[in-house]
Amino acid sequence: MTDDAPAPAVARRMDAIAPFYVMDVLARARALERAGRSIVHMEIGEPDFTSPEPVVEAGIRALRAGHTHYTAATGLPELRAAIAAFYRAREGLEVDPARIVITPGASGALQLILGSLLDPGDEVLMADPGYPCNRHFVRMFEAVAVGVPVDAGTGYQLTAELIAERWTPRTRAVMLASPSNPTGTVIAPKELRRIAELVEARGAALIVDEIYQGLVYEGRAGTALRQPGTVFVLNSFSKYFCMTGWRLGWLVAPERFIPAIDRLAQNIFLAASTPAQYAALACFEPATLTILEQRREEFRARRDFLLPALRALGFDIPLAPQGAFYLYADCTRHSTDSQAFCLDLLDRAGVAITPGRDFGHHHPERHVRFAYTTGLDQLLLGVERLRGYLGDRRDGSLVMGDE
Repeated sequence: MTDDAPAPAVARRMDAIAPFYVMDVLARARALERAGRSIVHMEIGEPDFTSPEPVVEAGIRALRAGHTHYTAATGLPELRAAIAAFYRAREGLEVDPARIVITPGASGALQLILGSLLDPGDEVLMADPGYPCNRHFVRMFEAVAVGVPVDAGTGYQLTAELIAERWTPRTRAVMLASPSNPTGTVIAPKELRRIAELVEARGAALIVDEIYQGLVYEGRAGTALRQPGTVFVLNSFSKYFCMTGWRLGWLVAPERFIPAIDRLAQNIFLAASTPAQYAALACFEPATLTILEQRREEFRARRDFLLPALRALGFDIPLAPQGAFYLYADCTRHSTDSQAFCLDLLDRAGVAITPGRDFGHHHPERHVRFAYTTGLDQLLLGVERLRGYLGDRRDGSLVMGDE
């Protein structure tokens, strides 16, 4: 390339791909820790629990046995069968293992679903606030993510009425999450059925994120695989199964889409990690499930402590989340700029939380997300620091958070 030749430009689609703003908070938190500060982490949506010991041991055995070669693009047959058995045991539902595809995390699952479903210009309806990658993946496939503002009145979820209002001739799919990130709310079974019937009647597809379904604290969320129509479900070994770093997820698709998904998987990533797939087989053993259920109860205890504590500090949380491990809080009694509030709270009090702008465009400046992915002792410390910070903001003094 000559000196006067123009350099290639970054693709225009990247203008619509926003960063995770929480990573600014995390980077700052890590820098403060390196400088000797004590930080209470409530910003990252990752379980603090390590992978269960049976899973770790299964992974080690797989490596020692030489299971380091590719599997089929759709995944290890034994794991697909184990997931089908899990649906049978937990949901009383028969799912053909041939409809299950193992993926590199739930993000890999969503790429396969969207890539096999969307054409340029198609629209996908989704809740705002919601998980940010969803809209970015839609954009990657040259389709249009349509964020529908939701609030406590609809449980921070789409409803059949909201979907009907926003429907256009270009609507190709509706994306739901139950329980959701960042709000932890669950779609009621009757409403889910109404949504599924509407989407089916209009000839579109329903995509349901069930990543947090194992972490429900009252009742059961119930899988959307029971619903009529063209339904795609994605799930993950990251949250309930505590395998975030293994990067493993799965999808369940209508049978007619599996050949296209198989071809796309071959071209995007060929296959999910083989040792991780063998390790995940241990997730469904009784000993592992006992550990995971104990951890679910620990998450419930954390929620039941943190929710009233934050409300007492003036954060408006109108709904108790039924699942996941998040509290989505209106912070306007303390600030109308949640990004600045999060950074100031971190610097002055040593508490890291996530600004609302990570989750969409519907009043993000008024909201913050607390993740109760740390132990009760740290949550207690975080609440104490918050209390001191909010009091000292009123009188202008500082809280250093360096106990």
